[in-house]
Amino acid sequence: MARVVGIGNQSFESIREKDTFYIDKTAFIKEWWENEDIVTLITRPRRFGKTLNMDMLRCFFSNEYKNRGDLFEGFDIWKEEKYRKLQGTYPVIFLSFAEIKQSNYQDTIAKIKKIICSLYQSFMFLTDWDGLTDEEKIILKEYQMACQMLLHRVL
Repeated sequence: MARVVGIGNQSFESIREKDTFYIDKTAFIKEWWENEDIVTLITRPRRFGKTLNMDMLRCFFSNEYKNRGDLFEGFDIWKEEKYRKLQGTYPVIFLSFAEIKQSNYQDTIAKIKKIICSLYQSFMFLTDWDGLTDEEKIILKEYQMACQMLLHRVL
């Protein structure tokens, strides 16, 4: 069966698992990593793959994808042992505003708040982790409560 072009698919993992047509942009990982920039600003017009490229970076660096080198096999980044060892070794916080399509300021702000609160919620497991101080755990719980109150007002 011929490969299909997954128009609108912003999930690198899904594209690889479904063997959807994909142009290898993994050389960007090496270029970005070796530049050692303090800040990186990626600007492109709408529909130029910003979110997909960021998701590719997440899949490459995130420890959630440890032992998922299969996603990168056959691509440029996988040619060097240095980068094969780097894959899946960092905690990654991924935040995308791609789904914000509101037509007014108030609704846009509400959607941004919802996205940020959902992100906080996904890291609440850290309150049981020994790597945070008691003070940091309290702060995290306070943010969670603030988000719950905020979401209650927004929704």
